[in-house]
Amino acid sequence: MRLADLDTPTLILDRRRLQANIARISARAHALGVELRPHMKTAKCAEVARLATEGHSGGITVSTLKEAEYFSEHGFNDITYAVGIAPAKLARVAALQARGARVSVITDNVKVAREIGARARALDARFEVMIEVDTGDGRAGVGFESDEVTAIGQALHEAPGVALRGILTHAGQTYGCQGVDGIAAVAEAERAGAVHAAERLRTAGLPCQVVSVGSTPAATHARNLEGVSELRAGVYVFQDVFQAEIGSCALSDIAVSVLATVTGHHPERGEIVIDAGGLALSKDRSTASAPRDVGYGLVVDSGCGDTLPEMHVARVSQEHGIVKAASGALPFDRLKPGTRVRILPNHACFTAAAYDGYHVVDGATDDVIDTWARVNGW
Repeated sequence: MRLADLDTPTLILDRRRLQANIARISARAHALGVELRPHMKTAKCAEVARLATEGHSGGITVSTLKEAEYFSEHGFNDITYAVGIAPAKLARVAALQARGARVSVITDNVKVAREIGARARALDARFEVMIEVDTGDGRAGVGFESDEVTAIGQALHEAPGVALRGILTHAGQTYGCQGVDGIAAVAEAERAGAVHAAERLRTAGLPCQVVSVGSTPAATHARNLEGVSELRAGVYVFQDVFQAEIGSCALSDIAVSVLATVTGHHPERGEIVIDAGGLALSKDRSTASAPRDVGYGLVVDSGCGDTLPEMHVARVSQEHGIVKAASGALPFDRLKPGTRVRILPNHACFTAAAYDGYHVVDGATDDVIDTWARVNGW
């Protein structure tokens, strides 16, 4: 099969770029002396997970229980479910564990900690739990200096059928940084806050085996992870335009793209129309706050090689993408209706979520060498 044989829009994965991205962060984890527990929320694909865990323990991170079930079915049985656990979902966790998986869950709430204990008794199960702490992101987690850290730890430690594993945090604020030094500073604040929370647990006589941190920018630019046991990151396997804009990668590292077809010309407006709209690309506008706003993604040639002259998807409706050029001059002769282009996504996680799988290529070639399925839903 060749790219020309595919219906558009469709999702393309460059295995060569994927492997290079994985090797880069794997080497970083080894150099920093921490275990790598890749977050599979971006790829949601067993083939990618096998590549990402090579040379490491085999543990992974997920963002949904459907992911956890899928990856367990594919032989991954050391899983951290890194979203605050809703007690009603613990029956699914218990079922996974009954099939041989080790699943760690997280919480930042004393009441939920106690409810986990109650559910463990009711389900005749044993749950491993980490405390989520906030080290500046402001999304979830209890403040790393709060008394709630030890209160939650005590509630978990005292509950029959519950094991306190440690501390987990996510420095999502690295996504707001512009420049390597800023990212490194946030990564250090994340490390220091997580280690401080862990030390407070240990001082209170509570177990804390795991200290887990991570985001792709922090994994790329952290300078010291002393006191940390594991690093989680996810989008690094694919990278995207936003990561390139904040300095986590180069545009040439982006491994995933959307193959689209030119469907119309509007020279009077300086616009080209493609058949990839909001559903195919997502409506993520993360680059709006980056040094360069590229709308809904950068337009490159069908071989994903040359970036066409500052072309980007400027606006989308459900199935239409409107392409413009920063200079105003579009290559209408080069991009005739029927021509294939590729779109490098703003946010790979959101874009990939629209598709059931990947058409895999190996470098700048028209040959599709494989198809890899992915899991979606919750």
